[in-house]
Amino acid sequence: MPTQPVSSAPVDGVDVFDLGSEHEQVVFCNDSATGLKAIVAIHSTALGPSLGGTRFYPYASTADAVRDVLNLSRGMSYKNALAGLDLGGGKAVIIGDPAKDKTEALLRAYGRFVQSLNGRYLTACDVGTFSVDMDVVARECDFVTGRTVAHGGAGDSSVLTAYGTFQGMRASAEAVWGKPTLSGRTVGIAGVGKVGHHLVKHLVDDGARVVVTDVNPAAVEAMVAQYGATAVADSDELVRADIDLYAPCALGGALTDEVVDVLSAAIVCGAANNQLEHPGIEKALADRGILYAPDFCVNSGGVIQVADELEGFSFERAEQRASGIFETTQAVFALAKSDSVTPAEAADRLAERRMRGVGRLRGLYLPTR
Repeated sequence: MPTQPVSSAPVDGVDVFDLGSEHEQVVFCNDSATGLKAIVAIHSTALGPSLGGTRFYPYASTADAVRDVLNLSRGMSYKNALAGLDLGGGKAVIIGDPAKDKTEALLRAYGRFVQSLNGRYLTACDVGTFSVDMDVVARECDFVTGRTVAHGGAGDSSVLTAYGTFQGMRASAEAVWGKPTLSGRTVGIAGVGKVGHHLVKHLVDDGARVVVTDVNPAAVEAMVAQYGATAVADSDELVRADIDLYAPCALGGALTDEVVDVLSAAIVCGAANNQLEHPGIEKALADRGILYAPDFCVNSGGVIQVADELEGFSFERAEQRASGIFETTQAVFALAKSDSVTPAEAADRLAERRMRGVGRLRGLYLPTR
């Protein structure tokens, strides 16, 4: 199953070399026998092998898949750097509907492609993939994290993704209200799936009131029944509600110009990746006096969890490392204030500083021969 060469010709109107000009490597993976169509994007290996999950999603076009994997892999470089990990940024997408197209044969074919990169890319779970899927991928590949506990893995990485996001919320609350707690505050969560439902528990235990929405009615009903959450019809209603903190926890692009215009919350802090629909949204939030906790800063608990698996997983050790997201978020806000920039720019600066400072000692990652 040879990888398909990357051409400079546009893919559905997207020039991969132009759009991925920062990236080290983009690999298109095709296996017609299983129906596998996948793209692996390695943004940077300056800090070490690239680590990022595999998203299984029914993209409308190849161009949409390319854009997503390039954005996500770049975000992983910044996330891993800011989290203090000796890992670069990569991501993979499998084009298809996981409910219909996911098979053992397809996952194993995908594993062979990842294996062919010989450790430059380490995969894990993401939207549409789970720890049991990583166990299947691992039957063909040595470079897999986020496996089930039964196979010596870290299990569900959404546990510490939610925990780390909650730590970011605490730091945000301290910056706005003076105390690192959400007690007595109303938090609106858009998306109560893999991560969001864990986050609801942390918030309720902290004394917060929680308002939730999700495209899956059963997920909302569970939060209402288990934690007394208040349900609203959709994200449009949620962002217009009287909430103190808005937490986007579904897919990216949740923060649009329209959302910023109507949002009543004083803080935005959620677990979704790539929350800003376009550059400039972070400035619009700042202009309205809304504190934005950069997504790749606060949602790094999951990657911290699966990265710990590379050392022989210890949940206690990973949880302790994820608790450091509180201090990292504080550092982002402090730099934003001292440099008179947005928190998003401050987080970028901290990540880039580490990639330059440590990365220059390492260069392009090549597996040991």
